[in-house]
Amino acid sequence: MALTTEQIQNVETVLQNSLRNKFQSYNPEPASMPFQTLLLGKDRMALFFFIHSLNANFGTSIFEPVAKALASANFQSAASQQVAGTQISSQAHSVIQNIMDGLATASASPNKPEEIHAIRQVCQSGEMRTVRPTKIDVKVVGHDGAIFLFDIKTATPNAGAFKEFKRTLLEWVAATLAINPSANVQTFIAIPYNPYEPQPYSRWTMRGMLDLENELKVANEFWDFLGGQGAYQQLLNIFERVGIELRREIDQYFSKYTRQ
Repeated sequence: MALTTEQIQNVETVLQNSLRNKFQSYNPEPASMPFQTLLLGKDRMALFFFIHSLNANFGTSIFEPVAKALASANFQSAASQQVAGTQISSQAHSVIQNIMDGLATASASPNKPEEIHAIRQVCQSGEMRTVRPTKIDVKVVGHDGAIFLFDIKTATPNAGAFKEFKRTLLEWVAATLAINPSANVQTFIAIPYNPYEPQPYSRWTMRGMLDLENELKVANEFWDFLGGQGAYQQLLNIFERVGIELRREIDQYFSKYTRQ
């Protein structure tokens, strides 16, 4: 299913505004790097620092609003930086800890449907504890009421971080079910692109902690889920087109950093 004209325009606007806002607010790193600057030139060093700065907040400034723009036509609602809830039951907390202990010791394998079922059974049992779970990067709600919560990560996250990623996904489930025990909620790690292309994404570092079929969406799996079949390739084309359209502005911005 092709992206609508409105979706394409929304994505283009997000990219254009993000870059232009970055140009207006960006100040080059004050750190002195005389050897690199003299060898490569001040303009190239300014570009290097700009790209580094842009990559640091690419998720919030570009990936999140783009995800919202794609999902807007296919889901009941789409929002970023959302809170799953403010309470988790004491028994749900215990279930989550038991799941984490089993995965950490390899005495259990990740199985998201079973984990959600176990949390649902006790989601309002025991003391309700106030919590502050990690904010949801992107939340979409289907027309049937199904809730999909995404934690967008860099393309090559540290293998050791997946333990905390897993806990976050489970806490989002528990906080959502504490509000509505019958909610159909799914939580995912989303990785926007595959840095290993054309080779498959290396998923072995996550095996044993994440249910790869039910907790992970990489590149086209993520974008096609939000925007429909073929959305990922269309998205790459949009990025290329906007880059070409803004090339003169980009070159003009960096032309003020002359080689010394």
